[in-house]
Formats: sequence, structure tokens, C-alpha cells
Amino acid sequence: MRDVEVRPGGIALGQLLKFAGLVDTGGDAKALLAAGDVAVNGTVETRRGRTLVAGDVVEVAGQEPVRVAGD
Repeated sequence: MRDVEVRPGGIALGQLLKFAGLVDTGGDAKALLAAGDVAVNGTVETRRGRTLVAGDVVEVAGQEPVRVAGD
């Protein structure tokens, strides 16, 4: 699992997927979410705008999990 540092106040799930390099574009993020291939803290998530905070773990099928880090 790798940590991704984000600004205080959190980050939207779709933005994190791009920022962490898990997808190339917002369209790719939307497709992954619609397919149910993204989980946050072990629960499938379909909302691109879900706010993530420090400690949240994002899993994308076939990729290394990412933990949100920050203040």
C-alpha cells in the first residue's frame, strides 16, 4: 500500500484517482466507478465526488491500494 499526500480538507475520489496515477482521465475514473471497480475502506463506491480524508484507503481492481495521507 502506498500513501498519497493530499491538502487539508480532503480530496474528491475522482481527483484522487487521477492524482495517484490510477487512471489517466476523468472519463476513465467515471467508467471504473460505474463498473463497481473502486472500493473505499472496503466498500464499493460509485460517487466520483465523494470526499476522502486522511486514513481512507482506495482500492482499484488490479492495482496497489492507496491510502490518503495528510493533516
